[in-house]
Amino acid sequence: MLKIENLNQFYGESHTLWDLSLEVPEGSCTCLMGRNGVGKTTLLRCIMGLEKTSSGRIIFDGQDIAGLDAERRAPLGIGFVPQGREIFPQLTVEENLKIGLLARQDGLKEIPERIFHLFPVLKEMLQRRGGDLSGGQQQQLAIGRALAVDPKLLILDEPTEGIQPNIVRQIGDIIVQLNQEEKLTVLLVEQKLAFARRTGQQFHLMEKGRVVASGPMSGLSDELVHRHLAV
Repeated sequence: MLKIENLNQFYGESHTLWDLSLEVPEGSCTCLMGRNGVGKTTLLRCIMGLEKTSSGRIIFDGQDIAGLDAERRAPLGIGFVPQGREIFPQLTVEENLKIGLLARQDGLKEIPERIFHLFPVLKEMLQRRGGDLSGGQQQQLAIGRALAVDPKLLILDEPTEGIQPNIVRQIGDIIVQLNQEEKLTVLLVEQKLAFARRTGQQFHLMEKGRVVASGPMSGLSDELVHRHLAV
């Protein structure tokens, strides 16, 4: 579904991603993990075309998208939930969700009921401004907006950050449902080890802009956790 090959990225003179390669198989929930500052968010932004890359390939659904502008990537079937949610605070919940519809290829104009089945609170708050929602509700809105794209691949950047525990559990349940029941491919950046182990089937560990370990989630040993995740 998604394959990154020898990706390099720079911020000015700073070399951020170093010949990075990884794969997200179709139908999987793959967790990208690592300490703060190792390049996880930068990689996601490169996938979405929000950061320029200097070399390498980003192959999505058989197509190299590394040269495509950002606005041409979501319509290919990629839903993105950025770190910090980045909803539009002055727009209503309904308006935020309809922004996701703009990237659909089927031209649908109405918000799919499926989103409200997953997140009933969004239907109750359709006319409330996004900025008036709690952090957990904003995260549900951000995921709902990404799902409005009708994605083949859902990318989430630390969806549990700053969220109350009951909403964290709900988001975990929904990720598992989307992946295991609806067969949606998921790439998840996550710091919480228990959450990653609960939702993911495979992992990639990053260190200093490189992938240093990969495998099935059952292979994420205490030794790897201590070496690459412990603070």
